[in-house]
Amino acid sequence: MRWGRHLPRASWGSGLGGALQSADERIPFLIHWSWPLKGKLPIGLSRAFVRHRGSSAASGPPSRSHGKLFQGISASEAVQCHRRNLAEWFSRLPREERQFGPTFALDTVHVDPVIRESTPDELLRPSAQLALEHQQPLARLPPLALSQLFDPDACGRRVQTVVLYGTVGTGKSTLVRKMVLDWCYGWLPAFELLIPFSCEDLSSLGSAPASLCQLVAQRYTSLKEILPLMAAAGSRLLFVLHGLERLNLDFRLAGTGLCSDPEEPEAPAAIIVNLLRKYMLPEASILVTTRPSAVGRIPSKYVGRYGEICGFSDTNLQKLYFQLRLNQPDCGNGAGGAGVSATPAQRDSLVQMLSRNLEGHHQIAAACFLPSYCWLVCATLHFLHAPTPPGQTLTSIYTSFLRLNFSGEMLDSTDPSKLSLMAYAARTMGKLAYEGVSSRKTYFSEEDVRSCLEAGLKTEEEFQLLHVFRRDALRFFLAPCVEPGHRGTFVFTVPAMQEYLAALYIVLGLHKTTLQRVGKEVAELVGRVGEDVSVVLGIVAKLLPLRALPLLFNLLKVVPRVFGRMVGKSREAVARAMVLEMFREEDYYNDDVLDQMGASILGVEGPRRHPDEPPEDEVFELFPMFMGGLLSSHNRAVLAQLGCPIKTLDALENAQAIKKKLGKLGRQVLPPSELLDHLFFHYEFQNQHFSAEVLSSLRQLNLAGVRMTPLKGTVVAAVLGSGRHALDEVNLASCQLDPAGLRTLMPVFLRARKLGLQLNSLGPEACRVLRDLLLHDQCQMTTLRLSNNPLTAAGVALLVEGLVGNSSLTHLSLLHTGLGDEGLQLLAAQLDRNQQLQELNVAYNGAGDMAALALAQAARDHPSLELLHLYFNELSSEGRQALRDLGGTAKGGARVVVSLTEGTAVSEYWSVILSEVQRNLNSWDRGRVRRHLDLLLRDLEDSRGATLNPWRKAQLLRVEGEVRALLEQLGGPGS
Repeated sequence: MRWGRHLPRASWGSGLGGALQSADERIPFLIHWSWPLKGKLPIGLSRAFVRHRGSSAASGPPSRSHGKLFQGISASEAVQCHRRNLAEWFSRLPREERQFGPTFALDTVHVDPVIRESTPDELLRPSAQLALEHQQPLARLPPLALSQLFDPDACGRRVQTVVLYGTVGTGKSTLVRKMVLDWCYGWLPAFELLIPFSCEDLSSLGSAPASLCQLVAQRYTSLKEILPLMAAAGSRLLFVLHGLERLNLDFRLAGTGLCSDPEEPEAPAAIIVNLLRKYMLPEASILVTTRPSAVGRIPSKYVGRYGEICGFSDTNLQKLYFQLRLNQPDCGNGAGGAGVSATPAQRDSLVQMLSRNLEGHHQIAAACFLPSYCWLVCATLHFLHAPTPPGQTLTSIYTSFLRLNFSGEMLDSTDPSKLSLMAYAARTMGKLAYEGVSSRKTYFSEEDVRSCLEAGLKTEEEFQLLHVFRRDALRFFLAPCVEPGHRGTFVFTVPAMQEYLAALYIVLGLHKTTLQRVGKEVAELVGRVGEDVSVVLGIVAKLLPLRALPLLFNLLKVVPRVFGRMVGKSREAVARAMVLEMFREEDYYNDDVLDQMGASILGVEGPRRHPDEPPEDEVFELFPMFMGGLLSSHNRAVLAQLGCPIKTLDALENAQAIKKKLGKLGRQVLPPSELLDHLFFHYEFQNQHFSAEVLSSLRQLNLAGVRMTPLKGTVVAAVLGSGRHALDEVNLASCQLDPAGLRTLMPVFLRARKLGLQLNSLGPEACRVLRDLLLHDQCQMTTLRLSNNPLTAAGVALLVEGLVGNSSLTHLSLLHTGLGDEGLQLLAAQLDRNQQLQELNVAYNGAGDMAALALAQAARDHPSLELLHLYFNELSSEGRQALRDLGGTAKGGARVVVSLTEGTAVSEYWSVILSEVQRNLNSWDRGRVRRHLDLLLRDLEDSRGATLNPWRKAQLLRVEGEVRALLEQLGGPGS
């Protein structure tokens, strides 16, 4: 699950081979913002445009004239209306894009990928066996900008037809969307009319005849009046044909006849063929996008220029993409206004850390060669660091990522099977991924890849499908490894994708043992002939007295049942393997899986390893998370759209098997990071009933030391907030919580009897949330520990309001919370308004004699308070003596603990005091602690000198030894 190989920060390797340019060859950023569109521009919207190298914009401002062709009022209005309609349609973002904030728009943050001009000779050259290489743009063929696509070629000939091709994930759809929007906003003045066609849309029409004019009019009603002018538009008319691989084109005259009349009804494929032949509208310009495997469907004599979309082969393009995506001002409001938005400084920090990792040319840079994976990195970082929209999970991000790239994609439109590209990838790449997880490896040789791709291939059609997959999609899933020591091997483009595909391979039921495959075939055979055989055996049994026939008849019925049980055992074995992966003791010293993901992307220090773990062992903690997430109803619905349906019955049986295994292994006490991983599995599963049953035995939630980000708080609250049983203890010490995190976790706090929030830097604002918690009618908390938080007197004033209206709290610790005299005076004044409190700890708060005596007096008069801690405050010798006298004269009142001694004896709370000092030795002010320990040591020595009891002297000497040991740790005189 890591990009790096157990190396600190950005140290995955020294280069990326031919994939990326050297530092000297990088093109500097070229960003400028356009002025507001005014006057008679086609669209009256004020938009900002970002430009970098391959921009589709011209160098000057947008043209304010539509030329001579459409200068009539009605024609001009029709084109204006067409621009507005296109802009509205192409500006609509899928749900996956809206997570980046309400102001996010593709036309404002687009970064053009590198487009390299290629030749027919290169297209005809046999590709590499695995088609994984992404070569450096050749020096003789410089990159092309969109505005240069229709420039004359090297021989000065006019270019009318341009074919852009690229593998899955290189950004063809985004490029077309941006080019259309540029034309809508007037940034492509060379074309007066642009008509985009989706080849997926045209293929859905089948062979139903329709003329070109009908196809245009049906899709763009505003152009009906100017259709007769298309023939006269010449090269100023641009057709955009996106996704040509969806159409089965036949350029033979015997297959597709000639037709030059735009009003003549023909099959849509025939119209496209005649447009490309330049037999229909011969002067029109045509831009085609397609996958590499379909480039050859258009004879090269009809193509003026080929352009290969090479993705982000320059790390500067990658960094610019991340900067624009992650620096959206409204990026933090993706949760419907919930939570706190990331500050500009936090966003800049993310971008800087990511940029440093990219500069090292490591595996992440190889992955971000594909713009699609840049999107995935941004979406993952947004998921980890911004408020999470309801229902969004890591699995849903990866599933949506695949939907954005593979939705509706067939492997080969010419193949009768119409096999889904994603289904083929799940079968082949899923097999490779699962074998890697099973054998705990992430590096694959060429032989490993080939064996998974070619397993079971027998017919010519199957080999043809494999050839298409290699050319179009293999690079999407696998990348050459650039890490030192592993050159020549392949890795999954992002590490988590291996675990996702392995989980998908399992839940789709594609993993079968040899016994299962044979058993299934036998069961199907018996099922087909069983009824007929049963009838024949029944007749024979009546005619011949053969007693063995009824036994054979019953055996035929048993075979399908045996196979069903065999499948059930397989599900249990998979569930057991998944649960064991989740609770591996070797991973107990790792960071939680969410921190591991963040470290993998940003290049910070990787997960810590168990000392006894072999150095080459791999960690696959996301695999069980993805398995649970893929069983959720939302992800199953999306996968069904991709041609990978998971049957509801199979999902239920898998869930039952997982629940059975989790029920047995989930009761063990887990380290905090592993417990969070367990909760994250339930969050991914998105099934409250399932989680409630499995977690019904959970009584203690110990997440101490886990960095509680907004996402982790959402995970804990979503999984445990709806439970019914009480939690005996919730320990969130040292979790870097803030007031927003406390609000998120409020449903969990309402179930807790003991709540520990020590060492979280909580201030007065957090006390406002705690006040609301104490006043909540469902609050059942008895113990609240807030030590080592800078609450101050302002915070305790809010807490006192909660104490007054609370009826459950009995133990409150405010140790080292900066209350001072003012805070203790507030407590003293309001303490009598609470009737349930039994223990109050206000030690180490810098309070003086007057405030301490006032609080001790209030504690003595309190009806239920039994113990008051006042040690380590700024008390004089007289003040300590007065407090001892007050405690000694109290009848039935609270005991006041101010020292390690009580008179000439050792206080029964001496171990409590010294354990608090030991626990906080590294976080407290060492000089101040040393001074207090010196005072306690002097008290012990005075008490030892004042008693003649040998037993008491021995006890006092023992405690003195403990104090001297602490002083030695602090660097003070221990003797």
